[in-house]
Amino acid sequence: MTEMETKILLEDGLTVGGKPLRDTLEAVGHSLAYDYMFSLLKERRITVEDIKQLHYLFFKNIDESCAGVWRDKNIIVTGSDYEFPAPDELEILMAELGQWNESERGNMHPVRFAAMLHLKFVTIHPYIDGNGRVARLLMNTALIQDGYMLAVIPPVLRHDYMTYIRIYQMKGESALFCDLIADRILESEKEIMRLLKISKNI
Repeated sequence: MTEMETKILLEDGLTVGGKPLRDTLEAVGHSLAYDYMFSLLKERRITVEDIKQLHYLFFKNIDESCAGVWRDKNIIVTGSDYEFPAPDELEILMAELGQWNESERGNMHPVRFAAMLHLKFVTIHPYIDGNGRVARLLMNTALIQDGYMLAVIPPVLRHDYMTYIRIYQMKGESALFCDLIADRILESEKEIMRLLKISKNI
């Protein structure tokens, strides 16, 4: 769905003719999860329960039985040779992610922390679907909690984004991904400044 189609759906409640039903359900679910993300603004916390809630809100209209529930199947991600954790490992791995979140947040630069949270989550890949969207929501939650702009990944950078995730998964190297996220935050800040300048001139 285009930005305008999404705006019409979310603000006016009008569906777009000819679009798959799943596109509509994903847009609505993403909006609910986005609202929840902003409800955590003053908390400066992201718990495992918050992660489950983000996925539940995003996925409940698509497949409620899988929404907010760790996957019970092994997965293969197209284009990746990385062997993702088995279902029986997920509970422990997600608990460890929650502990890492609590212990390391104060020891890292906020941008690096947000990028690493994304990488660690998507490398666990705890859900049957929707992991990338939740990873980006988690990353942006951490960023806005610390006063930073959102990191938006445009389609033109999707190849780099996916490549840098795979480099981390296969080699443990995070610098390229962290640099990409830092660049995207800077671009968001530039866009806000541009819009403020236009608004001031008007």
